[in-house]
Amino acid sequence: MLRKLRPLLFILQFVVAGLAAAFLISLAWPGAGDRLRGGLHKPAGTSTQAETGIPVSGPVSYADAVAKAAPAVVNIYADKIVTERAVRIFTDPLMQRLLGGVAGPAMKRREQSLGSGVIFTPDGYVLTNNHVISGADDIQVMLHDGRVAHARVIGTDPDTDLAVLKIDAGTLPTTRIDPSPPRVGDVVLAIGNPFGIGQTVTMGIVSALQRQLALSPYEDFIQTDAAINSGNSGGALVNAEGQLVGINTAMLEHDTGAQGIGFAIPVRTAKRVLEQIVEQGHVSRGWLGVEVGNVVVSADSGLPAAARGATVVDVYPGGPAAQAGLQPGDILLKVDKQPIIDSADLRAREAETKPGTRVAVSGLRAGEPFHAEVVLAQRPSLRQTGARG
Repeated sequence: MLRKLRPLLFILQFVVAGLAAAFLISLAWPGAGDRLRGGLHKPAGTSTQAETGIPVSGPVSYADAVAKAAPAVVNIYADKIVTERAVRIFTDPLMQRLLGGVAGPAMKRREQSLGSGVIFTPDGYVLTNNHVISGADDIQVMLHDGRVAHARVIGTDPDTDLAVLKIDAGTLPTTRIDPSPPRVGDVVLAIGNPFGIGQTVTMGIVSALQRQLALSPYEDFIQTDAAINSGNSGGALVNAEGQLVGINTAMLEHDTGAQGIGFAIPVRTAKRVLEQIVEQGHVSRGWLGVEVGNVVVSADSGLPAAARGATVVDVYPGGPAAQAGLQPGDILLKVDKQPIIDSADLRAREAETKPGTRVAVSGLRAGEPFHAEVVLAQRPSLRQTGARG
Protein backbone atom coordinates (compact mmCIF):
# COMPACT_ATOMS: atom_id res chain seq x y z
CA MET A 1 0.00 0.00 0.00
CA LEU A 2 2.80 2.43 0.94
CA ARG A 3 4.58 1.57 -2.29
CA LYS A 4 1.50 2.64 -4.30
CA LEU A 5 1.31 6.01 -2.50
CA ARG A 6 4.96 6.93 -3.10
CA PRO A 7 4.38 8.52 -6.60
CA LEU A 8 1.49 10.59 -5.23
CA LEU A 9 3.57 11.78 -2.28
CA PHE A 10 6.41 12.68 -4.68
CA ILE A 11 4.06 14.86 -6.81
CA LEU A 12 2.59 16.57 -3.72
CA GLN A 13 6.10 17.48 -2.55
CA PHE A 14 6.78 19.30 -5.85
CA VAL A 15 3.41 21.07 -5.74
CA VAL A 16 4.04 22.32 -2.22
CA ALA A 17 7.56 23.43 -3.17
CA GLY A 18 6.19 25.29 -6.24
CA LEU A 19 3.52 27.10 -4.24
CA ALA A 20 6.09 28.12 -1.65
CA ALA A 21 8.39 29.47 -4.37
CA ALA A 22 5.52 31.43 -5.95
CA PHE A 23 4.64 32.89 -2.56
CA LEU A 24 8.22 34.06 -2.00
CA ILE A 25 8.42 35.59 -5.52
CA SER A 26 5.16 37.51 -4.99
CA LEU A 27 6.55 38.96 -1.77
CA ALA A 28 9.80 40.01 -3.40
CA TRP A 29 8.37 41.28 -6.77
CA PRO A 30 4.71 42.37 -6.47
CA GLY A 31 2.88 42.28 -9.80
CA ALA A 32 5.33 39.85 -11.39
CA GLY A 33 2.51 37.39 -11.95
CA ASP A 34 0.43 39.90 -13.92
CA ARG A 35 3.41 40.77 -16.11
CA LEU A 36 4.14 37.10 -16.74
CA ARG A 37 0.51 36.37 -17.59
CA GLY A 38 0.38 39.43 -19.91
CA GLY A 39 3.48 38.23 -21.71
CA LEU A 40 1.79 34.93 -22.52
CA HIS A 41 -0.96 36.71 -24.48
CA LYS A 42 1.12 39.41 -26.26
CA PRO A 43 3.27 38.64 -29.30
CA ALA A 44 6.97 39.27 -28.88
CA GLY A 45 8.15 42.72 -29.97
CA THR A 46 4.77 44.47 -29.49
CA SER A 47 3.85 47.15 -26.98
CA THR A 48 0.55 48.61 -25.82
CA GLN A 49 -0.69 52.20 -26.07
CA ALA A 50 -0.41 52.56 -22.27
CA GLU A 51 3.29 51.60 -22.42
CA THR A 52 4.29 53.81 -25.38
CA GLY A 53 1.71 56.62 -25.30
CA ILE A 54 1.21 56.12 -29.07
CA PRO A 55 -2.00 54.63 -30.50
CA VAL A 56 -1.46 51.18 -31.99
CA SER A 57 -3.44 52.12 -35.14
CA GLY A 58 -5.35 55.06 -36.59
CA PRO A 59 -8.81 55.14 -38.12
CA VAL A 60 -9.27 53.21 -41.34
CA SER A 61 -11.91 55.67 -42.54
CA TYR A 62 -12.76 59.35 -42.09
CA ALA A 63 -16.34 58.89 -43.22
CA ASP A 64 -17.72 59.73 -39.76
CA ALA A 65 -15.75 63.00 -39.68
CA VAL A 66 -17.00 63.93 -43.15
CA ALA A 67 -20.59 63.06 -42.21
CA LYS A 68 -20.36 65.50 -39.26
CA ALA A 69 -18.66 68.35 -41.15
CA ALA A 70 -19.96 68.20 -44.75
CA PRO A 71 -23.58 69.34 -44.13
CA ALA A 72 -22.30 72.72 -42.91
CA VAL A 73 -20.16 73.32 -46.03
CA VAL A 74 -21.86 75.10 -48.96
CA ASN A 75 -21.07 75.88 -52.59
CA ILE A 76 -21.05 79.57 -53.54
CA TYR A 77 -21.74 80.99 -57.00
CA ALA A 78 -21.08 84.75 -57.21
CA ASP A 79 -22.09 86.53 -60.43
CA LYS A 80 -21.08 90.01 -61.55
CA ILE A 81 -21.63 92.00 -64.73
CA VAL A 82 -18.39 93.01 -66.45
CA THR A 83 -18.35 95.78 -69.06
CA GLU A 84 -15.76 95.44 -71.82
CA ARG A 85 -15.01 97.20 -75.09
CA ALA A 86 -13.93 95.12 -78.03
CA VAL A 87 -11.00 96.53 -80.00
CA ARG A 88 -11.25 96.47 -83.79
CA ILE A 89 -7.93 95.82 -85.48
CA PHE A 90 -7.45 97.16 -89.01
CA THR A 91 -6.48 94.65 -91.66
CA ASP A 92 -4.39 97.21 -93.53
CA PRO A 93 -0.82 97.18 -92.12
CA LEU A 94 -0.46 100.93 -92.67
CA MET A 95 -3.68 101.70 -90.75
CA GLN A 96 -2.54 99.33 -87.99
CA ARG A 97 0.72 101.26 -87.72
CA LEU A 98 -1.00 104.66 -87.71
CA LEU A 99 -4.10 103.98 -85.61
CA GLY A 100 -3.47 100.65 -83.91
CA GLY A 101 -7.02 99.66 -83.10
CA VAL A 102 -10.39 101.33 -82.62
CA ALA A 103 -12.51 100.71 -79.54
CA GLY A 104 -15.83 99.16 -80.38
CA PRO A 105 -19.15 99.47 -78.53
CA ALA A 106 -19.34 98.59 -74.85
CA MET A 107 -20.32 94.99 -74.26
CA LYS A 108 -21.61 93.50 -71.04
CA ARG A 109 -21.06 89.91 -69.99
CA ARG A 110 -21.74 87.86 -66.88
CA GLU A 111 -18.72 86.55 -64.98
CA GLN A 112 -19.09 83.87 -62.32
CA SER A 113 -16.78 83.25 -59.37
CA LEU A 114 -16.84 79.84 -57.70
CA GLY A 115 -16.12 79.23 -54.04
CA SER A 116 -17.21 77.55 -50.85
CA GLY A 117 -18.46 78.61 -47.44
CA VAL A 118 -19.11 77.33 -43.93
CA ILE A 119 -22.38 77.72 -42.00
CA PHE A 120 -21.63 79.01 -38.50
CA THR A 121 -25.12 79.58 -37.06
CA PRO A 122 -28.46 77.76 -37.43
CA ASP A 123 -30.14 80.95 -38.68
CA GLY A 124 -27.86 81.12 -41.72
CA TYR A 125 -24.68 83.15 -41.16
CA VAL A 126 -22.07 81.82 -43.60
CA LEU A 127 -18.35 82.59 -43.61
CA THR A 128 -16.36 82.61 -46.85
CA ASN A 129 -13.39 84.39 -48.46
CA ASN A 130 -13.80 88.02 -49.45
CA HIS A 131 -12.17 87.40 -52.84
CA VAL A 132 -14.92 84.88 -53.66
CA ILE A 133 -17.75 87.43 -53.46
CA SER A 134 -15.93 90.75 -54.06
CA GLY A 135 -17.81 92.88 -56.58
CA ALA A 136 -20.61 90.34 -57.01
CA ASP A 137 -24.06 91.50 -58.07
CA ASP A 138 -25.79 88.24 -57.21
CA ILE A 139 -24.71 85.46 -54.82
CA GLN A 140 -26.31 82.03 -54.75
CA VAL A 141 -25.54 79.38 -52.13
CA MET A 142 -26.11 75.68 -52.72
CA LEU A 143 -26.67 73.70 -49.54
CA HIS A 144 -25.55 70.15 -48.87
CA ASP A 145 -29.10 68.87 -49.38
CA GLY A 146 -29.30 70.42 -52.86
CA ARG A 147 -31.39 73.49 -52.02
CA VAL A 148 -30.30 76.87 -53.43
CA ALA A 149 -30.67 80.10 -51.45
CA HIS A 150 -29.98 83.74 -52.29
CA ALA A 151 -27.29 85.29 -50.03
CA ARG A 152 -26.76 88.87 -48.99
CA VAL A 153 -23.45 90.31 -47.79
CA ILE A 154 -23.46 91.30 -44.11
CA GLY A 155 -19.89 92.57 -44.04
CA THR A 156 -16.39 92.00 -45.33
CA ASP A 157 -12.89 92.16 -43.89
CA PRO A 158 -10.32 92.52 -46.70
CA ASP A 159 -7.49 92.55 -44.13
CA THR A 160 -8.08 88.84 -43.47
CA ASP A 161 -9.83 88.06 -46.78
CA LEU A 162 -13.03 87.02 -45.00
CA ALA A 163 -16.68 87.85 -45.65
CA VAL A 164 -19.94 87.08 -43.85
CA LEU A 165 -23.08 86.17 -45.81
CA LYS A 166 -26.65 85.60 -44.63
CA ILE A 167 -29.09 83.10 -46.12
CA ASP A 168 -32.68 82.39 -45.11
CA ALA A 169 -33.34 78.66 -45.42
CA GLY A 170 -34.83 77.60 -42.11
CA THR A 171 -32.78 75.91 -39.39
CA LEU A 172 -29.44 74.84 -40.85
CA PRO A 173 -26.66 72.44 -39.82
CA THR A 174 -23.65 74.23 -38.36
CA THR A 175 -19.96 73.55 -38.05
CA ARG A 176 -18.39 72.29 -34.84
CA ILE A 177 -15.22 74.15 -33.83
CA ASP A 178 -12.06 72.47 -32.56
CA PRO A 179 -11.49 73.94 -29.07
CA SER A 180 -7.72 73.40 -29.21
CA PRO A 181 -5.26 74.69 -31.83
CA PRO A 182 -3.99 72.21 -34.43
CA ARG A 183 -0.52 70.69 -34.26
CA VAL A 184 1.93 70.02 -37.05
CA GLY A 185 1.28 66.45 -38.17
CA ASP A 186 -2.44 66.39 -37.36
CA VAL A 187 -4.62 64.77 -40.03
CA VAL A 188 -6.92 67.31 -41.71
CA LEU A 189 -9.63 67.15 -44.39
CA ALA A 190 -10.38 69.94 -46.87
CA ILE A 191 -14.03 70.16 -47.92
CA GLY A 192 -15.14 72.44 -50.73
CA ASN A 193 -16.27 72.86 -54.33
CA PRO A 194 -13.14 72.69 -56.53
CA PHE A 195 -13.69 73.91 -60.10
CA GLY A 196 -17.46 73.78 -59.50
CA ILE A 197 -17.62 69.99 -59.84
CA GLY A 198 -19.45 69.61 -56.50
CA GLN A 199 -18.53 69.03 -52.89
CA THR A 200 -15.21 67.21 -52.64
CA VAL A 201 -13.12 65.95 -49.72
CA THR A 202 -9.32 65.75 -49.76
CA MET A 203 -7.01 64.56 -47.00
CA GLY A 204 -3.60 65.60 -45.71
CA ILE A 205 -1.84 66.81 -42.60
CA VAL A 206 -1.01 70.13 -41.00
CA SER A 207 2.35 70.87 -42.62
CA ALA A 208 3.22 74.07 -40.72
CA LEU A 209 1.70 76.84 -38.61
CA GLN A 210 1.90 80.65 -38.52
CA ARG A 211 2.83 81.09 -42.17
CA GLN A 212 2.98 84.60 -43.69
CA LEU A 213 2.60 85.09 -47.46
CA ALA A 214 2.35 88.91 -47.68
CA LEU A 215 -1.14 88.59 -49.17
CA SER A 216 -2.83 90.70 -46.49
CA PRO A 217 -1.87 92.69 -43.37
CA TYR A 218 -2.90 90.01 -40.87
CA GLU A 219 -1.71 86.50 -41.66
CA ASP A 220 -1.29 83.45 -39.48
CA PHE A 221 -1.95 80.69 -41.99
CA ILE A 222 -2.18 76.96 -41.38
CA GLN A 223 -0.20 75.21 -44.12
CA THR A 224 -1.53 71.86 -45.30
CA ASP A 225 -0.86 69.32 -48.04
CA ALA A 226 -4.56 68.47 -48.34
CA ALA A 227 -5.37 69.34 -51.98
CA ILE A 228 -6.84 72.86 -52.28
CA ASN A 229 -7.88 74.06 -55.75
CA SER A 230 -9.84 76.93 -57.29
CA GLY A 231 -13.32 76.77 -55.80
CA ASN A 232 -12.09 75.45 -52.43
CA SER A 233 -11.66 79.03 -51.19
CA GLY A 234 -13.89 79.67 -48.19
CA GLY A 235 -14.41 75.96 -47.53
CA ALA A 236 -13.69 74.00 -44.39
CA LEU A 237 -10.46 72.50 -43.09
CA VAL A 238 -11.50 70.01 -40.41
CA ASN A 239 -9.69 67.56 -38.15
CA ALA A 240 -10.15 63.79 -37.96
CA GLU A 241 -13.14 64.34 -35.64
CA GLY A 242 -14.93 66.60 -38.12
CA GLN A 243 -14.23 69.77 -36.11
CA LEU A 244 -13.38 72.99 -37.96
CA VAL A 245 -9.76 74.12 -37.65
CA GLY A 246 -9.55 76.63 -40.52
CA ILE A 247 -11.04 78.31 -43.59
CA ASN A 248 -9.28 77.32 -46.82
CA THR A 249 -8.09 80.44 -48.59
CA ALA A 250 -4.97 80.15 -50.75
CA MET A 251 -2.59 77.84 -52.57
CA LEU A 252 0.75 78.14 -54.29
CA GLU A 253 0.22 78.10 -58.04
CA HIS A 254 1.23 74.95 -59.88
CA ASP A 255 3.26 76.97 -62.38
CA THR A 256 5.72 77.62 -59.55
CA GLY A 257 6.35 73.89 -59.35
CA ALA A 258 4.60 73.68 -55.98
CA GLN A 259 2.72 70.55 -54.98
CA GLY A 260 0.68 70.03 -51.83
CA ILE A 261 1.10 73.56 -50.44
CA GLY A 262 -2.21 75.12 -49.41
CA PHE A 263 -3.17 77.58 -46.70
CA ALA A 264 -6.11 78.11 -44.35
CA ILE A 265 -7.10 80.90 -41.97
CA PRO A 266 -7.18 79.59 -38.36
CA VAL A 267 -10.71 79.14 -37.00
CA ARG A 268 -9.92 81.39 -34.02
CA THR A 269 -9.33 84.34 -36.38
CA ALA A 270 -12.32 83.46 -38.57
CA LYS A 271 -14.72 83.17 -35.64
CA ARG A 272 -13.61 86.51 -34.19
CA VAL A 273 -14.13 88.25 -37.54
CA LEU A 274 -17.59 86.72 -37.97
CA GLU A 275 -18.73 87.69 -34.46
CA GLN A 276 -17.63 91.31 -34.88
CA ILE A 277 -19.21 91.70 -38.31
CA VAL A 278 -22.50 90.21 -37.10
CA GLU A 279 -22.52 92.37 -33.95
CA GLN A 280 -21.31 95.71 -35.31
CA GLY A 281 -21.07 95.41 -39.10
CA HIS A 282 -17.29 95.71 -39.24
CA VAL A 283 -14.14 94.41 -37.56
CA SER A 284 -12.70 96.57 -34.80
CA ARG A 285 -8.90 96.54 -34.56
CA GLY A 286 -6.39 98.56 -32.62
CA TRP A 287 -3.92 100.64 -34.64
CA LEU A 288 -0.50 101.99 -33.70
CA GLY A 289 -0.13 104.04 -36.84
CA VAL A 290 3.22 102.61 -37.95
CA GLU A 291 4.60 100.40 -40.68
CA VAL A 292 7.01 97.86 -39.21
CA GLY A 293 9.53 95.31 -40.41
CA ASN A 294 11.70 92.71 -38.74
CA VAL A 295 14.82 93.69 -36.85
CA VAL A 296 18.05 93.85 -38.86
CA VAL A 297 21.04 93.51 -36.54
CA SER A 298 23.97 95.79 -37.38
CA ALA A 299 27.21 96.71 -35.67
CA ASP A 300 25.80 99.96 -34.24
CA SER A 301 22.34 98.64 -33.29
CA GLY A 302 23.42 97.56 -29.82
CA LEU A 303 21.49 94.32 -30.23
CA PRO A 304 22.65 90.71 -29.89
CA ALA A 305 22.76 88.56 -33.01
CA ALA A 306 19.58 86.69 -32.05
CA ALA A 307 17.61 89.84 -31.18
CA ARG A 308 13.85 89.87 -31.66
CA GLY A 309 11.47 92.76 -32.08
CA ALA A 310 10.13 95.04 -34.82
CA THR A 311 11.67 98.04 -36.59
CA VAL A 312 9.55 101.12 -37.29
CA VAL A 313 9.79 101.70 -41.05
CA ASP A 314 7.30 104.57 -41.32
CA VAL A 315 5.02 106.60 -39.04
CA TYR A 316 1.64 107.84 -40.26
CA PRO A 317 1.29 111.62 -39.68
CA GLY A 318 -1.24 112.40 -36.97
CA GLY A 319 -1.56 108.74 -35.97
CA PRO A 320 -1.24 107.33 -32.44
CA ALA A 321 2.48 106.55 -32.80
CA ALA A 322 3.24 110.03 -34.19
CA GLN A 323 1.42 111.63 -31.26
CA ALA A 324 3.45 109.48 -28.85
CA GLY A 325 6.74 110.51 -30.46
CA LEU A 326 7.72 107.27 -32.20
CA GLN A 327 10.13 107.73 -35.10
CA PRO A 328 11.26 105.75 -38.15
CA GLY A 329 14.23 103.61 -37.19
CA ASP A 330 12.98 102.94 -33.65
CA ILE A 331 13.36 99.29 -32.64
CA LEU A 332 10.35 98.14 -30.63
CA LEU A 333 11.18 95.35 -28.18
CA LYS A 334 8.22 95.18 -25.78
CA VAL A 335 4.53 96.09 -25.60
CA ASP A 336 3.11 96.21 -22.06
CA LYS A 337 6.29 94.47 -20.83
CA GLN A 338 5.71 91.49 -23.15
CA PRO A 339 8.55 90.82 -25.62
CA ILE A 340 7.79 91.30 -29.32
CA ILE A 341 8.80 88.29 -31.40
CA ASP A 342 8.74 89.92 -34.85
CA SER A 343 6.73 92.34 -36.97
CA ALA A 344 3.93 89.80 -37.57
CA ASP A 345 3.61 89.25 -33.81
CA LEU A 346 3.34 93.01 -33.23
CA ARG A 347 0.67 93.41 -35.92
CA ALA A 348 -1.37 90.54 -34.48
CA ARG A 349 -1.24 91.92 -30.93
CA GLU A 350 -2.02 95.42 -32.19
CA ALA A 351 -5.09 94.10 -34.04
CA GLU A 352 -6.37 92.14 -31.04
CA THR A 353 -6.19 95.16 -28.71
CA LYS A 354 -9.34 97.23 -28.36
CA PRO A 355 -9.18 100.76 -29.82
CA GLY A 356 -8.76 103.37 -27.09
CA THR A 357 -6.47 101.14 -25.02
CA ARG A 358 -3.31 102.76 -23.68
CA VAL A 359 -0.23 100.55 -24.12
CA ALA A 360 3.37 100.99 -22.95
CA VAL A 361 5.99 100.59 -25.66
CA SER A 362 9.71 100.22 -25.04
CA GLY A 363 12.69 99.74 -27.31
CA LEU A 364 15.86 101.31 -28.65
CA ARG A 365 16.38 104.60 -30.49
CA ALA A 366 19.86 105.08 -31.94
CA GLY A 367 21.07 102.39 -29.56
CA GLU A 368 19.59 104.06 -26.46
CA PRO A 369 16.59 102.71 -24.50
CA PHE A 370 13.33 104.66 -24.75
CA HIS A 371 9.77 104.29 -23.44
CA ALA A 372 6.48 105.70 -24.72
CA GLU A 373 2.76 105.35 -24.13
CA VAL A 374 0.48 105.00 -27.13
CA VAL A 375 -3.33 105.19 -27.17
CA LEU A 376 -4.44 102.84 -29.94
CA ALA A 377 -6.97 104.14 -32.46
CA GLN A 378 -9.47 102.27 -34.62
CA ARG A 379 -7.63 100.93 -37.63
CA PRO A 380 -8.73 102.90 -40.69
CA SER A 381 -9.35 101.28 -44.06
CA LEU A 382 -6.42 100.56 -46.35
CA ARG A 383 -7.56 103.40 -48.62
CA GLN A 384 -7.54 105.87 -45.73
CA THR A 385 -4.04 104.93 -44.59
CA GLY A 386 -2.69 104.97 -48.12
CA ALA A 387 -1.34 101.45 -47.73
CA ARG A 388 -1.20 99.22 -50.78
CA GLY A 389 -3.43 96.17 -50.88
